[in-house]
Amino acid sequence: MATTNSITTSYAGTHAGEIIGVTLLSGSTLANNGITVKPNIKYKQALTKISINDIVKNATCDFDATSTITQTEQVLEPEHFDVNLTLCKDDYVSDWSGAQMGMSEWDELPKSIGDFIIARIIAKVAAQVENTIWQGVNATAGEFDGFETLLTTNADQPAAMEIAGTTLTAANIQAQMNLVVDQIPTALYGDPDLKLYIGLKAYKFYVQSLAGFGASGLGAAGVGMAGPNQVFNMNSMVFNGVPLFIANGMSDNVMICTTKDNLVFGTGLQNDENRVEVLDMQAIDLSSNVRFALRYSAAVQYVFGAEIVTYGIVNGSN
Repeated sequence: MATTNSITTSYAGTHAGEIIGVTLLSGSTLANNGITVKPNIKYKQALTKISINDIVKNATCDFDATSTITQTEQVLEPEHFDVNLTLCKDDYVSDWSGAQMGMSEWDELPKSIGDFIIARIIAKVAAQVENTIWQGVNATAGEFDGFETLLTTNADQPAAMEIAGTTLTAANIQAQMNLVVDQIPTALYGDPDLKLYIGLKAYKFYVQSLAGFGASGLGAAGVGMAGPNQVFNMNSMVFNGVPLFIANGMSDNVMICTTKDNLVFGTGLQNDENRVEVLDMQAIDLSSNVRFALRYSAAVQYVFGAEIVTYGIVNGSN
């Protein structure tokens, strides 16, 4: 009798949340703790904003409130998304066999071809979520509004903190980054959570500028007289006292400067509607096809609009 290789697997609710957590949190922004994560939002969550005016005054014999507290909120409401695929498992058998033999990029061996297929799809979804976090537009199927979209209607942003921007190059990158740093509020500068978020292309230009070419006072040989042979740790770069965060999903000519806790990603890892399923169709229609289904929720939101410096984002509210 022929051997049947059935790979049907089903995960739902909190069990699916473990796989979905890996899916969503493996993109560069979330994996490197670039923004704050709210992992267990069932429906929506209010991000409370509290504004306090002058809190200290001269003492008197009477109890008299020393401040006015104004409380408002931003709403973070994750949207549900589906991934529904039909795959031919024969296309994955050779790669999975290679993993079993040790000729593979995998740190840990997938226990089954089903796990192998799930892992491959997770990597694709994570890359899309990374882009959506920054560039997403809710009107586009499969996306939620990313930060670059949300900040186009930031009514709390002072006009001076919106920098029009230009096309970034190695020749102008440092001058343009300085425009952003110049607009950081004094109260925020030096905050341990403050970050200057830039995309991969802007980071590439910045590294090139550090290699020299006689600009910005670096001389022709650049930092350490190393010329183009610069070696930097992407996760520990600093520009004029502000830590850089390289976000793979950001647009080429955009920069954002704010604190990590001011940018929030929300999902519902314990949501009962979560599901990850792999259905082997061989026993149903005698084919070698596999159906894959994934449902998850995700969204982003900023909290204090007045504490965000933007570059290359047109704010229609200003």
